[in-house]
Amino acid sequence: MKYLAAYLLLNAAGNSAPSADNVKAVLESVGIEIEEEKVSSLLSAVEGKSVEELIAEGNEKLAAVPASSGAAASSGAATGGAAEEAAEEAAPEAEEESDDDMGFGLFD
Repeated sequence: MKYLAAYLLLNAAGNSAPSADNVKAVLESVGIEIEEEKVSSLLSAVEGKSVEELIAEGNEKLAAVPASSGAAASSGAATGGAAEEAAEEAAPEAEEESDDDMGFGLFD
């Protein structure tokens, strides 16, 4: 993912065809160790494609991934009374686990 991010950063900066050296330079500038195989694999995968095409392909793949399970939502609605009782029992436990007990707060 970091190799792709470097490639996209170079493209956004105006380098329409980033080279392996450019990708390596971006990654090294933030202290990331370079794996030559991954850089060459990325460049061969995106060769001849524009960023717009790559994004369109990614969106198609993401559309095929299920976001959530409808079965869990419907079964939760059927047992609403039991869920309310469980929530009431769990509420005191949640209060015991506050940040104040650990010696620091959210904005320290």
